[in-house]
Amino acid sequence: MTRAGTVYLVGAGPGDPGLLTLRGEELLRRADVVIHDVLVNPGLLRLAPPAAELISRGSRGTAAALSQEELNALMISRARAGKCVVRLKGGDPYVFGRGGEEAEELAEAKIPFEVVPGVSSVVAAPNYAGIPLTHRGHCSTFTVLTGHEDPTKDDTDLDFAQIARIPGTKVILMGLKRLAELAETLIANGMPPETPVAIVQSGTTGQQQSVEGTLATIAGIAEAKKISAPAITIIGTVVKLRPKLNWFETRPLFGRRVVVTRAREQAGPLARLLGDLGAEVLEIPTIKIVPSDRKQDIVDTLLELNAYDWLVFTSPNGVTAFFDLFFKRFQDLRDLGGARLAAVGPATAVKLKELHLQVDLMPDEALASKIARAFQKFESIENLKICLLRAEVANVELPGALEELGAIVDDIAVYKTVPESEDPAGAALKLLETGADWMTFTSASTVEHFHARFDLPGLLRKFPSMKTVSIGPETSEALRALGTQPTLEARKHTVEGLVEALLSARER
Repeated sequence: MTRAGTVYLVGAGPGDPGLLTLRGEELLRRADVVIHDVLVNPGLLRLAPPAAELISRGSRGTAAALSQEELNALMISRARAGKCVVRLKGGDPYVFGRGGEEAEELAEAKIPFEVVPGVSSVVAAPNYAGIPLTHRGHCSTFTVLTGHEDPTKDDTDLDFAQIARIPGTKVILMGLKRLAELAETLIANGMPPETPVAIVQSGTTGQQQSVEGTLATIAGIAEAKKISAPAITIIGTVVKLRPKLNWFETRPLFGRRVVVTRAREQAGPLARLLGDLGAEVLEIPTIKIVPSDRKQDIVDTLLELNAYDWLVFTSPNGVTAFFDLFFKRFQDLRDLGGARLAAVGPATAVKLKELHLQVDLMPDEALASKIARAFQKFESIENLKICLLRAEVANVELPGALEELGAIVDDIAVYKTVPESEDPAGAALKLLETGADWMTFTSASTVEHFHARFDLPGLLRKFPSMKTVSIGPETSEALRALGTQPTLEARKHTVEGLVEALLSARER
């Protein structure tokens, strides 16, 4: 008999992936199944193992949405199959999230479960909007209420006469549809119409939008500004502190939507840099890195490493792929032999230095002529044996440029890129429906695979204000081959250089 697995009710936080708890991250990394709310930040799903089953609850009210009963049954069935199930819930599982009901179902089914608290939007959204819920100069209490009670109830549990009398800040969750009614009720029960009010939409994310008003005016302001759910309403004099304390919405890329097209396992550093600068990041990986099919070439290369004068790596992917293969055959880095190492670009050099390997030559640009010139300046390579360790489909000019200088070149494919078409978090659909401000491309293969999937020139015609940024010359050339001139090219051909290019464009 299969031993039952465990269900973990994990609070995903309000939207910013950095607000996930360490325990939540640990459980996601070992999950067999992740059942997530549709509003959970898609970046968190990247933490799950590649083989994990990812199930979206879907948007309520749509045909594909799971009912609460279906969701409960799904958790129980997967756990009974011995799976580690993470039920990833927005905010905190027990704060207006029906987590208590789900835990009850698990307890009745005798399924082991654990509840992992999450950062609630109750505190996080006001924080990111520059509004402290309590402040010694304003108030010492805050009250939280829902604007969306159980629709099957005949009477409300909310005593508005008492709520209006309680001093301090009021926080209303899920009250946008009833905002005018709620404001009128609070005024009717004694709250001054001029009481400051703020609404924060999509708090802690790159889509955050905040508006301010008073109890008398906020409903009209929210309608005029087209504020929509998810949103949180903060009522009280602490709202007056927002102009001074608004730290998040002043970040340099705030309000910009940026598409990251790198492979899923590599997207993290770029996505984090952009997110830290306030951007809304759409992760749409267009490629996957997989082992090369040319296995015999790799075997022969590993057996002849001592015969090479130079090992040349043209990307961080090549370093990772080669040494994954190397350490399956050898136990000691000294088996690499006496070859010198060349790394094209600083990111490739960093990857080698992580292995405590000294880089002897680093051409900054991945252009064949620049690489050949760098070798020529370093030493004569006539009759030297050079091994290029790179992708199956790569720049055909480089081997020729080195051979023209007299080198004997072996071009060895240690990995290949294949199309990525999955869209578990709906980022690709969002791009197709509403576009973006910037699309980032970090290699020629990301351009080619993105175009094969989305028709890049067609997408740019559909959204004429959308711009492209390239990490370097080869990537720019791939864009031009499609008849598309890159809006920007990074001066430093690194992820950091790409972000710097975006920042410089903002400052112009």
